[in-house]
Amino acid sequence: MNQTIKETKRPPYGIIAVLMIGAFIAFLNNTLLNIALPSIMKDLKIEPATVQWLTTGFMLVNGILIPATAYLIQKYSVRQLFLAAMGLFTVGTILAGFAHVFPMLLAGRMIQASGSAILMPLLMNVMLISFPVERRGAAMGVFGLILMSAPAIGPTLSGWIIEHYDWRMLFHFVTPIAIVVILIGFFMLKDKKEKVNIRLDFLSLLLSSIGFGGILYGFSSAGSKGWDSPQVYGTIIIGVISLTVFILRQLKQEQPLLNFKIYKYPMFALSSAIAMVVNMALFSGMLLLPIYVQTLRGISPMDAGLLLLPGAILMSIMSPITGKLFDKFGGRLLAILGLLIIVVTTYEFSKLTLTTSYTHLIILYSIRSFGMSMVMMPVSTNGLNQLPARFYPHGTAMNNTMNQVAGAIGTALLVTIMTNRTASKAKELGDAAMKHFTEQPTPAAIKEMKQQIMEQAMLNGINFSFLIATGIAVVALILAFFIKRAKQAEDPGGVKSAGKMMKAKLAEN
Repeated sequence: MNQTIKETKRPPYGIIAVLMIGAFIAFLNNTLLNIALPSIMKDLKIEPATVQWLTTGFMLVNGILIPATAYLIQKYSVRQLFLAAMGLFTVGTILAGFAHVFPMLLAGRMIQASGSAILMPLLMNVMLISFPVERRGAAMGVFGLILMSAPAIGPTLSGWIIEHYDWRMLFHFVTPIAIVVILIGFFMLKDKKEKVNIRLDFLSLLLSSIGFGGILYGFSSAGSKGWDSPQVYGTIIIGVISLTVFILRQLKQEQPLLNFKIYKYPMFALSSAIAMVVNMALFSGMLLLPIYVQTLRGISPMDAGLLLLPGAILMSIMSPITGKLFDKFGGRLLAILGLLIIVVTTYEFSKLTLTTSYTHLIILYSIRSFGMSMVMMPVSTNGLNQLPARFYPHGTAMNNTMNQVAGAIGTALLVTIMTNRTASKAKELGDAAMKHFTEQPTPAAIKEMKQQIMEQAMLNGINFSFLIATGIAVVALILAFFIKRAKQAEDPGGVKSAGKMMKAKLAEN
């Protein structure tokens, strides 16, 4: 891929370290924002169906741009891509930090996403090229340890900042760190790129943008407009048609934007399906739990952040251990055990009450995080291991695209379900409550009744969404039983030395 890596068995640790710092900052920014969502709702006077666009919009831009990363990785050097990605991320962070209206905040988040969309596939591709299959699980485990420390730091730090400062300080806090990372990358990354005769298929990029964007917009709008709205089902239909045309076009291209032919490798196809289903179930919890904890229970942002801390620390500790277990036992056993834990704990989250203890929430979230640590990295690594080396950029781009899109659709779908369920339950409880009044209630009594009804209705909506998420997780559990240990397939193009060629271009630092 790049010209500064000589034929050497030593991985390019300098390049990997710089990329990990950049990816860590991007990941930390996301975990900082989750706890801030209720504060943003209150300050900007917006509803859950609107604020969720800060999450789904971010993932939407990732899903649109990540398909182009396979092209970008082959076309440009690590240095060029890293500096461009961190530059965009920093501009978005500065814009969001000065936002006083929701559209400006959302625009900042989307610009951030355009940068972070490049970082993760770039890092994953460098990792795959740099380590042999037998050492890849341990390497990915260390990679997971570093990235998983972001959720350990993020929520607690976010809670402290929000209690003492305005939520905009979350972005002001990240800005100088991002600038320092750009400077480190500017001076440390020295790799150069040979000229590559490859062009970006703009029609494919347009089709994928309309396809993924239309589907996600439709799901996200259903909460406020209803499933019978032409704007909802119309955009979903347009999205599905565009996505179908996009896939058919990719199958005919010699140099596709996203190479769907890699789905002929069964373990990659299975791992991709499992990861998508798990992401649909898990991303929703990142939005629903802060709303429950802060909006319904009145728990402070700091305590809400501390609630997530043990689970995040557990994931960080387990990541390298899981990597070594994967190298020894493969992905099937880990995935089955992890998904069993996820199914049980997600179901338990569907039974929340207005008096559920803080300790119970911590234990439940920590056990769920333990299950998550056993699933995502082993499953995706097992699938990528089956691909010939020259398909790694397409494999990482495909995984990241599908995971972001599935997570965004899952979040939009479950928040929509929560919103609709809350509205219908509020009407049901309101009608039942009015029947108990023998005379016209006072304004104070009506106000108190409305508050109690909305609390109960939102709790019911959150619980119902977690119940749906449980069903989604069960699908992933069933699929996990079909996992087999993957071996690298023969390269159909006969380019057996592609991995060595790419590795030789990557590591001189």
